[in-house]
Amino acid sequence: MQTITLTADEAREFILEYQTHISELDGLVVEGSLDFANESRLRVLPEGMSVRRLTLDGCTSLHDLPGLRCYDLSARATPLTRISGELQVENRLDLEGCIWLEELPARMRVGTLNVRGCSELRRLPEHIEDIFFLDAADCAQLSELPARGPEAMGRLNVRGCTQLRALPSWLKRVAQLDVSGCVNLVQWPEELRVISWVDLAAVPLEAVPQALREAPLRWRGVFVPGRVVFEPESLTYEEALAEANTEVRRVMMERMGYEKFAEQAGTRVLDEDEDPGGRRQLLRVEMSGDEPLVCLAVNCPSTTRRYMLRVPPTMTSCRQAAAWIAGFDNPDDYRPLAET
Repeated sequence: MQTITLTADEAREFILEYQTHISELDGLVVEGSLDFANESRLRVLPEGMSVRRLTLDGCTSLHDLPGLRCYDLSARATPLTRISGELQVENRLDLEGCIWLEELPARMRVGTLNVRGCSELRRLPEHIEDIFFLDAADCAQLSELPARGPEAMGRLNVRGCTQLRALPSWLKRVAQLDVSGCVNLVQWPEELRVISWVDLAAVPLEAVPQALREAPLRWRGVFVPGRVVFEPESLTYEEALAEANTEVRRVMMERMGYEKFAEQAGTRVLDEDEDPGGRRQLLRVEMSGDEPLVCLAVNCPSTTRRYMLRVPPTMTSCRQAAAWIAGFDNPDDYRPLAET
């Protein structure tokens, strides 16, 4: 079969025209970069096509990636359900927001892989020895990482992977590590070293090895001292108020607990009423150089525990704050049968 070589503009026109006879373009060689972004007419691509850069972002009718060959491939927010095991991407594969994709081919060689927000993704390639940057943030169904991979990575982002329980033993060094929101992460490689930073927000901190405790620390993207992460009970409201960096100050307040901070700092009651849990109060603490801290203090009806829930400083009543927490901008639209 004779190889067909086309310019990017020619290839785009021919591929869209030959959708029902796409096999006639199998083995197509495209000169340059091919951009189909937001092209709803694109349903299929020719098998074995070769192109340097291929953009398929937002192609709402494309469900299958055949065995293509390219340097960079981007298919963000595309309803892909299948990716061929013959797909070859040399440098970067970007599948962010492909919410119907459940797995990737068992063997795939790529330097950068972005599957952020692929909420149904359950399996990554079994062997990812060539990956240097992996972004799997918010892959809520991902419970484990591949069996084999590189000893060193530039960045590993598994933020919000709530089912992930362990980091792989093959990982020895990583420059940037984001495990924030991994609420079940309890197993760490003993030899793991982090060079640039590690974000530990909401992970089970008692399981974090000493080597990571000594690494530069972040909490939801904010660089903070180790004491803020590992010894929040030692923090005082005076220290939080004296902190010049507003983002660090907010992390300190969060780590202290808003209730403890409000009790120590002194509060002004803006409003007070009752719900099924009992008395609730809207409290305000003035903050020098920053917006005021406004919290709704409520009791849980089932446990009787008291909680402080931060709300925007524009809130003026308990009902307005409760409505905002429930997702209502207009308090009049918030009519719960029972507030819990």
